[in-house]
Amino acid sequence: MAKQKAAAKQKNMTVGIIGMGYVGLPLARAFCANGVKVLGFDINEERVANLNKGLTPIKSVTSAELREMIAGGLFRATAAMRELSKPDAILICVPTPLTENREPDMTYVEATCRTIAKYLRKDQLVVLESTTYPGTTRELMLPILEQSGLKAGRDFYLAYSPEREDPGNQHFETSTIAKVIGGINRKSLERAVDLYSRAIKTIVPVESCEVAEAAKILENSYRCVNIALVNELKQLFDRMGIDVWSVINAARTKPFGFQAFYPGPGLGGHCIPIDPFYLTWKARQYDMNTRFIELAGEINTQMPYYVINRLLKALSDRKKPLNGAKVLVLGLAYKKDIDDIRESPSVVLIELLKQHGAKVDYNDPYILRTHKQREHDLRMTSKPLSPAMLRTYDVVLIATDHSSYDYDMIVENAKLVLDTRNATANVKRNRHKIVKA
Repeated sequence: MAKQKAAAKQKNMTVGIIGMGYVGLPLARAFCANGVKVLGFDINEERVANLNKGLTPIKSVTSAELREMIAGGLFRATAAMRELSKPDAILICVPTPLTENREPDMTYVEATCRTIAKYLRKDQLVVLESTTYPGTTRELMLPILEQSGLKAGRDFYLAYSPEREDPGNQHFETSTIAKVIGGINRKSLERAVDLYSRAIKTIVPVESCEVAEAAKILENSYRCVNIALVNELKQLFDRMGIDVWSVINAARTKPFGFQAFYPGPGLGGHCIPIDPFYLTWKARQYDMNTRFIELAGEINTQMPYYVINRLLKALSDRKKPLNGAKVLVLGLAYKKDIDDIRESPSVVLIELLKQHGAKVDYNDPYILRTHKQREHDLRMTSKPLSPAMLRTYDVVLIATDHSSYDYDMIVENAKLVLDTRNATANVKRNRHKIVKA
């Protein structure tokens, strides 16, 4: 009888997820796969209409999966925020970008909390999933939500559980990635653990929302610092005539004390280029400068400029100026085999190339046209890739190493290849055309 009651409770439960993007939609799929109804909120009405038609906006959740969720009566999208009173839990998956001064931009979180406060009812659970600085849940969200007249931890429950999505990772998905959860009090933690246990295999409860917030910042700062290290070493080893990728491959044979990180044209994605700066901003409130993290951020931010300098030299060695040169950028996504251009170094590279007077095109099999971003608006479309078109460019710049690219064909037909990802490592012919950057 107890099992039947629990099953009935889960069947009738509804989870509201605000933000139907790279975090919110995979999370919705995980809940629906376990029989939990999801109401997906998004302010983009066109996206909402497409979702309800079964058309996915992201590669990591297919349209077939989305249509199955809808057909099973488990998923519906809406732009009507008045429906926020319906779900038993509200999960917030909205952007947390940086301002022009590299300080946290909490506009989306604040606005979302104010909207929730208008419709918040007793016994609802509210969880922030967006990456942020330690203290956000208790110091920023709680006072706004309590403007509803309800008391956090008593009338409604509040927790933080950082998203850990890794687009393109074939080994893990939302349901198999351990979920760290911290609440503002014990009851909030218990409610959040109960919720996520319905969709996630491994739950990691921690003693506070601040610990959960700090854990996420630590994860991404760790990656940021180590990537900065290999990016700096790449520049040093280039001057020494040493291939940094060969060095890393040799070092990674050590079975302990070393984890391989790889250099690139810059950092991309919504997490690593941004999250560490949230911690540096918070640290200043405690009269401390996080010099290590800030230096790593500076190194990674400068990598696109290093790539352009390498390109300038490579063209100059061939008595060709960058001004007026035809450049084809391969890959717009921030990493291989995904359709995500958030903070992509490819976008910065294209803008820098244009500033130098180059005529720039791009190809990306996952991104057929660009869309307006917060700080960029390229207004470009992907050019079809063929041997004939490759021969029309002065240089092909590999910015993203998509698996679908035929690198032998690319090198065979290109006049010059600037490889920022070691994508041409296995190409045997015409290696004199390849310049590493």
